[in-house]
Formats: sequence, structure tokens, C-alpha cells
Amino acid sequence: MSNPVSRRIALSTGLRYHVLEWGADNPALDHTVVLIHGFLDLAWTWEAVAQSDLAQHFHLIAPDLRGHGDSDRVGPGGYYHFMDYLADLEDVIAQLGRSRVSIVGHSMGGSVAAYYTGVYPSRVSKLALLEGLGPPDSDWSAWPDRLSAWIAAWKRQRERGGSKRYLSIEEAAARLRATDPKLSVPMSQRLAEVSTVRTDDGRLIFKHDPLHLTPAPYLFMVDGARSLWQRITCPTLLVDGKDTEFRYSPEEAQRRQSVFPNARHVELPDAGHMMQRHQPEQLAAILDEFLRT
Repeated sequence: MSNPVSRRIALSTGLRYHVLEWGADNPALDHTVVLIHGFLDLAWTWEAVAQSDLAQHFHLIAPDLRGHGDSDRVGPGGYYHFMDYLADLEDVIAQLGRSRVSIVGHSMGGSVAAYYTGVYPSRVSKLALLEGLGPPDSDWSAWPDRLSAWIAAWKRQRERGGSKRYLSIEEAAARLRATDPKLSVPMSQRLAEVSTVRTDDGRLIFKHDPLHLTPAPYLFMVDGARSLWQRITCPTLLVDGKDTEFRYSPEEAQRRQSVFPNARHVELPDAGHMMQRHQPEQLAAILDEFLRT
């Protein structure tokens, strides 16, 4: 089992990103696999997956997306627009990627990974999307109400001025389990340790920018995503948790999966949406086989 190097790198946007890196001191590992977390998550979510055989076979990098984990927040007046993550990823790969690059993305991170691969199809060797095909299509007649809710929530968040505080790691871990019933106690405690920071009053807050808790102003655009998905020519692995709480209709799932010209779909047993936490060893074995074939 190998431990990651924790580093911060400067992006061209002026933000600094925190990145975990396995195999940093082994140039023989010339195949870089970028592990991209989902919404309100962070790079450490991949720890148990990476510290399997995966770290023995690949150079792994896992960034905290902007406003998550230990990466910079956008600061006053800024907001988190989805395509900002795409530009950040391009910068991270340009700095840390080796001769061959593949990408694994979970949930929101899967959307980022798929968009990047659609923009730069020749740069990606293999792509794995873990429930990363986006939310259900949106009813655009609701967009005006969505925008007014976004503005109101942004104002409320500024006035509130902070995140919920927890008395202990155990209390923060219990909060994680409350939103993810399949999460084990040991895993929840480990995640609480790495995803919280102690404030001046001695209490703990989660590291993500509380601005993320406001509803995003833009709705998901399936047609826009499809225009990028259909440009992806590399082998693509689509993974769903068998017990996931996020499902489309079978017809919609097939419509989205069929856009990818070179894709294979698998279900991970006894795993929900946060599959990298529920079944890290099984997931690592599936990814290892896919990436090495």
C-alpha cells in the first residue's frame, strides 16, 4: 500500500489546486490516470480505490476541484460555473499528465471528464464514468424560477457567512452517514478527518465552500452534453451502482449510453451512488482490468 504525495499547484486562472499523487517518484509509470471526485466531495474519496493494485500499475492524480477540499475558493463576487472545472482540468493535466492519460470521473466529476474528453478526444486513452452521465433532463420553462432562487440563495449564503459546525470527528462522520447509509463507520471517520478543518472556536467545518450549497443557475442540457459525448472515440466504461438512488428510466439510460461509440456498461454489486466508498476494492479491480486491457 502506497501513500500519496499531497501538493498544491498554481493554475493559469490564478487559483491554486490541491492534488493527491500516487507514483510521483516513479517515472516508469507513464500512464497517468486522473481521478475526479463529485459534488461536495474531495480527492481523498479515492484513497481506498487508489491504494489497491491500481497505484502499482498507474501514475494516479486526484485533484480537489475549485472550492472543494484544500483547493482555492473563488473568493468574493465569484461563483462556481461548471465549465470552470473543465478549464481547470485542462491545466492540471497539462502540468502533471505523463505520456498517456486516462480519466475516471464520478458523478459531477464524470460530467467534467466526459466534457474534457469530448473537447480533446485525441488526448484521452481511456475514460471511465461512474454514474457520470448527468442528472435527468431539465424543464426549461422552470429556468426563470431557478434563476430567482439562485440569486436569493446566494444572498442568504453571504448573510449567513459560514458553514455548519460540528463538535467532533464522530459528529461529522455521523453527518456523512446520514446522507449515505451504505457508508461504513470506519470509512466515514476517515473521510471526516480529511474533509474537515478546525475553526477558531475549536469546532469542525467541512472544507467545501458553502456557496456550493446554493442551486446552480444553469440547468443540465442533454443536447449540449450529447454533442461532446459523440466525439469520444476512446474505450469508455460506464459504471452504475446496483443499489444507486440516482436512476433514469431504462429508456433514458439507453439513450445516453448509446451515444458513446465505444462504450461498455457494468453494474457494481452492493454499491450506491458513492460506489468508490462502498466497494473500493471491487471498483479498483474493475478499473484496473479496464485500464490495463
